[in-house]
Parts: sequence; structure tokens; C-alpha cells
Amino acid sequence: MADQKTIDGRVARLRTLMAERGYDAVILRNNPDLRWLTGAERTFDLEVAHTAVVSAERLWLHTDSRYYNTFVERIGTDGPWELDMEVTSPAEWAARRVAEARARVVAVEDTCDLAFFDAFGTACAAASIACLTPRLHGDICDLRMVKDAEEIELMGRAQQVTDAAFDHICGFIHAGQTEQEIRVELENYMLSHGADSLSFGTIIAAGPNGANPHAQPGPYVVQEGDLIVMDYGAGYHDYHSDMTRTVCVGEPSDEQRAVYDVVRRAHEACAAAIHAGVIGRDIHNTAVRVISEAGYGDYFGHGLGHGVGLEIHERPNFNRSWDRPVPAGSVVTVEPGIYLPGRFGIRLEDFGVVTEDGYKPFTRSTHDLVVVGR
Repeated sequence: MADQKTIDGRVARLRTLMAERGYDAVILRNNPDLRWLTGAERTFDLEVAHTAVVSAERLWLHTDSRYYNTFVERIGTDGPWELDMEVTSPAEWAARRVAEARARVVAVEDTCDLAFFDAFGTACAAASIACLTPRLHGDICDLRMVKDAEEIELMGRAQQVTDAAFDHICGFIHAGQTEQEIRVELENYMLSHGADSLSFGTIIAAGPNGANPHAQPGPYVVQEGDLIVMDYGAGYHDYHSDMTRTVCVGEPSDEQRAVYDVVRRAHEACAAAIHAGVIGRDIHNTAVRVISEAGYGDYFGHGLGHGVGLEIHERPNFNRSWDRPVPAGSVVTVEPGIYLPGRFGIRLEDFGVVTEDGYKPFTRSTHDLVVVGR
């Protein structure tokens, strides 16, 4: 369970935003935002089954019998959150809380589905509740960009498992295995050595498949001389890690080593340029410059990096469109790559914390091109 002082601080940040915007209440249904605000770890799943109403004075949370006891275990019944599993629709429940709060300006997250939003309007009209419903356009995502000490600790724990899994899988891989066999071994190791979930579907892309940045592992049989792109991460108490390493089965060719060196130089140039206040687009363009000067500019098409936390893709971003300063305390990936269609791909990814004067990776695995299957 999260430290109550930490949770109180997160709620206070939301209420400060509400006061600045003139919101009397906010309705939330996005699970990562609810996890952040309640501290109820390992409670939320893929279902949109919970609704919160936050006012200046009260915190209400509606759930159902599948989750209620777990919420009680995680956050208790004597804390600031008022738990409720009344058998009613989320929209009708939210309308009653809005009336109880006497709220006239009720902001709704734009992550809410239209069915809920329409049903909430209908429930308010049926109960003669008059309120304005402005949208929250990613405002809580922006609050979540700056990680607190607890979040940093949990992601560090997740990365420890991820680094250990890399050491393990490098000793496991050999020619003749399929991508799927490697995936199963890697994921099983993480789940058997401290991870309580996976950050996302593991990417194991060998040989020509490595030229597809988000290739899915399949029946391809690894051959001597193949490069293997492995993009994966461990989950720990709802927080994620994210790492990519490219290894070679047997000795790499001169060309493979040369391309790998370009990717590594791009990665390390970007990492050295990161500090609080940099513009995400500028860091992305640093990678573009290094890769283009080496003659591979046409083979790096995706963004350099993205935020990580309760979601595997969060704000801020290192890409061509992020023109905002990156704040201290944000956690961002650095993952340049070069992808040569029909031949091979190379990506090198760390993730870490942006500080006032630099970038502190969680990742400890080597940047050297590792040779496996000897």
C-alpha cells in the first residue's frame, strides 16, 4: 500500500488544478489515474469498472463486488476515500455524488467513453441536476509526468528484474530456436524472479524480422549470424520497465558492428543531452542527426522515446511533435534504431529519470553488442 502522505500529495495536486480551473468536481474512470490517486496497487485490470468523483472536500470511489474487498485491503475504510459498491450504473452513481457535492462545474476526463458521458448527462437531467461538463484533456496525465519517490523506487525494482532477465536470456539463446521459444523463456524468467506482470507483449525479432520495429515473435528459426532485437519489460506493483537490447547469434559481420555503433552513438549522444527543461523534439532530432550523418536517416522513422510509469506509454515524449519542456522527475525512454528492410534491425533502449542536470537510467545492462550462442 502506498504511503498515505504520498497519496495525499497527489490528491492535493489535482485539487490545486481544480481550483485553478474553477472545477467544483472531477469525474475519473481511467484506471491508471485511479491507481495513482488511490494508491490501490495490484487492484485494477483491463476492465473500466470504477468511477471516482473528486470534490474540494470529498473523495468518492464506486466499484463492484469483484473488487470491493481488494480495495478495502489496499486503502482501508477509514481513509479519505469513501468506497461504495452500490448496485447501480456508474453514471447514475456519479450524478448523485455531484448533487451531494452541490457541484456546478464538473470536469470529465476525455478518456471516458461516450456511452458513460451520455448516460451521465441523462442521469443529471432525470434528477434535475444542472452542471457544466468541461473536459480534462490529458491534465492528469500531465500531473503524472513528474514521478514521486515511491514511483521511482517501483520502476527501479522492475528494471532490476529486467536486467537480470537479459543476463539469463543471453545464456539461453542459440541457433535453432524459434522467436516464440525465446519469448517464453524470457517472460517465464521475469515472472519467476520478481515480476508480478509483464510491461507489454515481448518483442523478439530475429534476422529480417528485426527490421520491423514492433514485430511479433513467431515461428522464425534463429540462424547463425542473426541479430535479435529484444524489447521487453517487467511489471512491478503496476509500474513498468522498458528495455531493448540487440544481440548477435555468433560473430557479427563488419556491417552489423558498424550499424550497431551508429545506434549506440545516437543513444549516448541523446542521453548526454537530456536534462530538465529540454524540448523533447530537440532530443529526438539529436538522434536523427547522428543517424542521418552516418547515412541511415531513411531507416529511423519512429520517435526516440516516451514516458513510462503506470502505463508503458505516457507523457512526455522525445519525438518530432513534442515541443514542450521535459520536467525534472519525468521518466523517459531513449531508443534509437536503424531498420534495414529484409535484412536486420538494431535498437538500443534504456529508460531513466530526468534530473535538473542530467539523465539517470534505471537500466544497467551493457551497451556493448553481446554475442550469444557460442
